Amino acid sequence: MAFIITGDTHGTIDIGKVVQFFNDHEDEYTEDDYLIICGDVGVCGFDPDIEKEARQILRELPVTVLFVDGNHEHHPRLNDLPVDEWMGGKVHFVESEIIHLMRGQVYNINGTKFFTFGGAYSIDRFARIEGVSWFPEEIPTREEYEEGLDNLEKCDYRVDYIITHTAPYEVAAFLGYGDKTNSETTLRRYFQRIADEAEFKKWFFGHFHEDEVIEDVFVAMYNEIVVI
Repeated sequence: MAFIITGDTHGTIDIGKVVQFFNDHEDEYTEDDYLIICGDVGVCGFDPDIEKEARQILRELPVTVLFVDGNHEHHPRLNDLPVDEWMGGKVHFVESEIIHLMRGQVYNINGTKFFTFGGAYSIDRFARIEGVSWFPEEIPTREEYEEGLDNLEKCDYRVDYIITHTAPYEVAAFLGYGDKTNSETTLRRYFQRIADEAEFKKWFFGHFHEDEVIEDVFVAMYNEIVVI
């Protein structure tokens, strides 16, 4: 069993890297393997035609697709899906093989533990329309923050991997994204607390459209694809 991790796919805009990867590794993976996308996926997106095409592409992959939500999702539609339980955590089944890993959850997938937490701030919201192409739900609620800490406490703050959309405060600052005094600051500081207190092997995130490894632990994902 393998976990294949990559960054934002943005509907069909950046999904080609995924298609190319599986074309290059034909017959190597099955539905028992997992593709994990670090947010901004668009399977509940803003344009119905692009959403339909993105779902079709992901549906035809040989693996099960998992993702955290980014800021560029249609959050109300995503959150209107029924909440199910899968591998020990809450999920939305967008389709049977396309699964939204919800905020603040811990999953045990055949002995590998993941903590997941989506969401981020849309710095381009000035060019978007609230309720149409950006949504206040992109920023987590207090209840989601608290649920995440509660779930980490239940596993003694020990997981194998952390999957988020944005990054911990100090990691974002290292990449050149300092404090812009927007709503993402709270989320980054929340992640920084987790980074300081939790035990984990790697932390994968998207959002910044960069590929970089920081301190051999924090992995910014965009075009690169990592298999663990």
